[in-house]
Amino acid sequence: MSALTLSTSSAATLRADAIVIGVAKGPKGPVVTPGAEAVDKAFDGKLAGVLETLGATGAEGEATKLPAPSGLKAPVVLAVGLGDAPAKDDAFGHEALRRAAGTAARTLAGTKKAGFALPVEDAEAANAVAEGALLGAYSFRPGGNGAAKKDDKAAKSAPLAEIALLGAKPRDKAFKAAADRAITVAEEVNRARDLVNMPPNELDPKTFAAAAQTAGKEFGLKVEVLDEKALLKGGFGGIMGVGRGSDAPPRLVRIAYTHPKAEKTLAFVGKGITYDSGGISLKPAGHNETMKCDMAGAAAVFAAVVAASRLGLQVNVTGWLALAENMPSGSATRPGDVLKMYGGKTVEVLNTDAEGRLVLGDALVRASEENPDAIVDVATLTGAMVLALGNRTFGIMANDDAFRTSLYEIAEEVGEQAWPMPLPAELRKAMDSPVADFANMGERMGGGLAAGLFLKEFVGEGITWAHLDIAGPAYHESAPYGYTPKGGTGSAIRTLVRLAEQTAAGDLG
Repeated sequence: MSALTLSTSSAATLRADAIVIGVAKGPKGPVVTPGAEAVDKAFDGKLAGVLETLGATGAEGEATKLPAPSGLKAPVVLAVGLGDAPAKDDAFGHEALRRAAGTAARTLAGTKKAGFALPVEDAEAANAVAEGALLGAYSFRPGGNGAAKKDDKAAKSAPLAEIALLGAKPRDKAFKAAADRAITVAEEVNRARDLVNMPPNELDPKTFAAAAQTAGKEFGLKVEVLDEKALLKGGFGGIMGVGRGSDAPPRLVRIAYTHPKAEKTLAFVGKGITYDSGGISLKPAGHNETMKCDMAGAAAVFAAVVAASRLGLQVNVTGWLALAENMPSGSATRPGDVLKMYGGKTVEVLNTDAEGRLVLGDALVRASEENPDAIVDVATLTGAMVLALGNRTFGIMANDDAFRTSLYEIAEEVGEQAWPMPLPAELRKAMDSPVADFANMGERMGGGLAAGLFLKEFVGEGITWAHLDIAGPAYHESAPYGYTPKGGTGSAIRTLVRLAEQTAAGDLG
């Protein structure tokens, strides 16, 4: 990952390959934003006019390069759009700063060092700029460890090597903590992105579990792995039912961070289908190519637990990674089969492509046995949620309205697009089964909500629970934007981390 430093240099004196400044949309044209005063001075106060001549408007996502005048040490100035200029005395929103910094970092791929002279009025703004730049600089490097291939094309696409954050007061404890937090969160988001982007022949349930064990040793986490024998013996019929058609057997991983002074415990449960063919209910042509991303929920949970540990949060956080590969074969679960889930409930499998709820059901029951204060599951669960909310927004369902609202507000705070969704009781009847306690499918209309109702059946009595369906934003297939790359995005991690922070601070009931 790119290096991040807090620099005492000014935009004029910093020795770098480029200086990043902000430009906003004003009522009469582009407006140069605070932080760029020294750069504007080098342009004799005419920088806004120069940018307008070059076609810049200050719109979000714009990036305009221009040669630096003689008054700057850096040879290039990069102006990035922040969107509409705020009202007088108001600051730019943190998400606008985050996205602008991400746009700059992506634009400067192949560059060694850049100074970021964006508006940084306080430590929270500094955190947003640092986080956006670090996330925007991400590039999946096949072969591991971010190592680029040794050719010119790879060198040009290599991530921005060093980010110097200007105006961030390096000796101020709040700014230093903000930078450290940004580094930790970005590294963990990028850890999850790497896992999602890995080819499915390189990441199966066993290798995913091994990655969790390696991280556990590095960060002092307790990791337990149930292999196929332990799952069979323990009665985990959902996970075994999904994974039995594959030559790569399933795993259930428990990864736990504990703090000696913690008063509350959170449980995060992640869907980890390392490849989803649909099983016997095979997906149609054109829907298989990106199904390596179906473990993005487990990757998010994994990364969030590690982040909580690295940040030293005063809360216990336990992650449950329900890992399986959903493949068709002579041993695969068939439509019409009945599975006995962990905890004893039976499920008629009407569609083997509705497999995520089966592995999550087992994991939710197991997580409930530890009686946490709250459970949040994360899953690329339904295409219905994508139809409802699009490709950039995840849905939030819960058995507690206040908790659902809190998660929505947290997601909005950290810059993750989300929307609260209901759990209509009338949809539950459609999952009634004549041969089992219920089926894994209900009505087609409202399918994403029916999936939430299915999961609710496996949450322990009296436990606060929420379900995040990240099917839309977990994997981005179009051109990158802001700090969002093509491929795995790390969706929901920042929401989970902020939830853990607020719980540690006692801000959640």
